[in-house]
Amino acid sequence: RASIDIFLKAAGYLDCAVRHVLPQLPSELRRNLPVDLAEGVLRALCLQALGQGVDIQLGMAIDSTKATLAVKRRLACEMVKYWQQAQDNIMNLPLSNGWGEKHRLFIKWKYIEAKAAAYYYHCLILDEGNTEKSHGMAVAALQAADEYFKESKRACEVFNAAHPLSR
Repeated sequence: RASIDIFLKAAGYLDCAVRHVLPQLPSELRRNLPVDLAEGVLRALCLQALGQGVDIQLGMAIDSTKATLAVKRRLACEMVKYWQQAQDNIMNLPLSNGWGEKHRLFIKWKYIEAKAAAYYYHCLILDEGNTEKSHGMAVAALQAADEYFKESKRACEVFNAAHPLSR
């Protein structure tokens, strides 16, 4: 719970920087800021913090006997939304250093991973239906989840192999 609070606080600070601090800076100063302080990077970091906070919430929901499949699916879908927006904000930025590219790969990996989780929980909800149609849709969702999971594993390997190396 403390980690979620920290991610929310970080997201709030970054959002404040993008909405209130950057617009106050003269345009020449904004152009001369390091790329790590570019608006798109700060927005991506804000959305990443939100995505990681929801990721922790989903982990807690998975461990909870009280959390329903609908809650888990909602959290997984919310995670997809944050990671997709983070990816949209960072993909077209000229991040030439190793850390920038590593950050881009991390966001891509987490986005794909979130899609796998969302399809998985959607599959479980569909499978609760008693019709042949709902079962068929559940199988299709599970296949999509499996494909995204495999793609996520590949994205994780690419992230870990990119410089600077990590595990």
